[in-house]
Amino acid sequence: MQPCIDFNCDLGEGCDDAAVLPYITSANIACGGHAGDAESMRRTVALCLQHGVAIGAHPSFEDREHFGRRELPLVPEAARELVLRQVSALMEVAATQGTRLTHVKPHGALYNKAARDRSIADAIAQAVRDFNPTLILVGLSGSALPAAGAAIGLRVAHEVFAERRYEADGSLTSRSHSDAVIHDLDASLAQVRSFVREGAVTTRTGERIHLRADTLCLHGDRPDAAAFARALRALLDAQGVAVHALGA
Repeated sequence: MQPCIDFNCDLGEGCDDAAVLPYITSANIACGGHAGDAESMRRTVALCLQHGVAIGAHPSFEDREHFGRRELPLVPEAARELVLRQVSALMEVAATQGTRLTHVKPHGALYNKAARDRSIADAIAQAVRDFNPTLILVGLSGSALPAAGAAIGLRVAHEVFAERRYEADGSLTSRSHSDAVIHDLDASLAQVRSFVREGAVTTRTGERIHLRADTLCLHGDRPDAAAFARALRALLDAQGVAVHALGA
């Protein structure tokens, strides 16, 4: 059977989205928490429609000063309300352009908290189901978030990263480490090649761990995102991987 994967990118964060969109199949659009506003959402949705890219919400801690990458105190009910509020904002924009959302993927510190805290993961999954039970919930591969979604009947996608390093437990290396982000394109390509060939990754400390890879993420806020996107898509195509949007 031909291997397949979705290729997603975080967009609507003030970067050159138009240069990335030709190479990806799904977009996670900032919806006002860490970045974005009604106009940026409108513009990014329109670009996605031009390129046939699936549209997803990228809710986060409401903390623009730290780009949603600082963990704040959060109880489950507040997490549920936060997600509902931000997903609703993007859905309203999408509806004005005659389209709908395909998926929800938390951003930054909220994503990482949901990966390890089952009570927060459950709250986010419940918010997604309450909003629209046909949406796909995207979370860190093997973590609490896709498990929470699957437990209440949501479709889920286990996500791996092209340019983030991993710890032995499958978590992402904290950005407090200088090597948490892979800046070298060849190293990123090697990591993605390992995912598609073996379903495995080498961790920061040298262990080999296996991870399910339904969707591959590239961060859109890096200055070289377009060059990375182009090279990563070329690699996937060269490896004979069928690249399809979530839900396709």
